[in-house]
Amino acid sequence: MTLTDPAALKRAAAARALDFVQDGMKLGLGTGSTADLFLELLAERTKGGLKIIGTPTSERTAAKSRQLNIPLADLDALGELDLCIDGADEADSDLALIKGGGGALLREKIVAASAKRMVVIADESKLVKKLGAFPVPVEVIPFGHATTKSRIAKAVAALGYRNLEPKLRMKDGAPYRTDNGNVIYDCPFAAIENVPALAAALSPLTGVVEHGLFVNMASVLVLAGTNGVRIITVG
Repeated sequence: MTLTDPAALKRAAAARALDFVQDGMKLGLGTGSTADLFLELLAERTKGGLKIIGTPTSERTAAKSRQLNIPLADLDALGELDLCIDGADEADSDLALIKGGGGALLREKIVAASAKRMVVIADESKLVKKLGAFPVPVEVIPFGHATTKSRIAKAVAALGYRNLEPKLRMKDGAPYRTDNGNVIYDCPFAAIENVPALAAALSPLTGVVEHGLFVNMASVLVLAGTNGVRIITVG
């Protein structure tokens, strides 16, 4: 079957990801439009008798999961997860990701780091040769956030991104706030030459809570395209 509608592609990827879910698993539940479709399909399975328990990566996902009667528990109560299933804003062939377009990058990364495997679901437009066309979100403590912005720009300039201008994410005329009460600077790199090096440069900066580069975290990419669904794995 040929798929062309973006929503149909996302749903096809979400449906294929269900093959990785087994009875009794503890699941990390992602955030975003593709993850929402996965939740709807997962709810159908749980109604049919599948026994799982999930932990959400955002208040949005928690609310939708409760609406769908998906069993939930806090991450601290579950400990190590069997599987995390989430979307991505961009992915490359090494399964490095940019995430955080929906603002949930910190909790998404905490949940992914707590899982034995991370399965990423996306349509084929999200697979790129080089990450960076989608701006990298950086979650920042609100106090002195403009000074943190300057540290970000200085740190990436040392890697060759000398004209980068981090942009404060806004919503309804005010700085966007994450579920954690922080703000986000979106960083338009255009093309990232060395993803691990950039991630390493951003992580230790004072004022930075987390960034949207997910390196060596995803193990499976479920990619839906016009000719069907394919699986890309690493490791």
